[in-house]
Amino acid sequence: MEHGANAYLEFRKQFLRPLERRESRFNEWLAVKITRVVGTMWCAYAFAGLALISLPAAIRGGTATLISWIAQTFLQLVLLSIIMVGQNIAARKSDRQLEQTYRDSEELLKISDGIRQLLQKNTDLTAEIHQVVRGEKKD
Repeated sequence: MEHGANAYLEFRKQFLRPLERRESRFNEWLAVKITRVVGTMWCAYAFAGLALISLPAAIRGGTATLISWIAQTFLQLVLLSIIMVGQNIAARKSDRQLEQTYRDSEELLKISDGIRQLLQKNTDLTAEIHQVVRGEKKD
């Protein structure tokens, strides 16, 4: 059922365009690039390696130093990247679901518009039938 462009869909496309332009600013671009690098398992492995360099000194420093190293160095460095990887996976899944919902909504709008047009034709034909039944002439 291909019909003319739906006014609401066109409005939504125009409404979203400024958001696309806003993402092209340098600071946002740089933040996205850094996030993409830090949010990888390879970065988590690199952070783990970096943290392990200071492990011997933490062991020599005693229990308090070792606990501090685990909490402040290892967990913060490594878990940061691992959590970001998990969030990226969840975000991709959410984005796919959102995209499908958007496509479904567009199709429902098209179907709704088609139904509206059919109902209008039905109303027009019914009016013509009434005119013929009454013996009236159509203008």
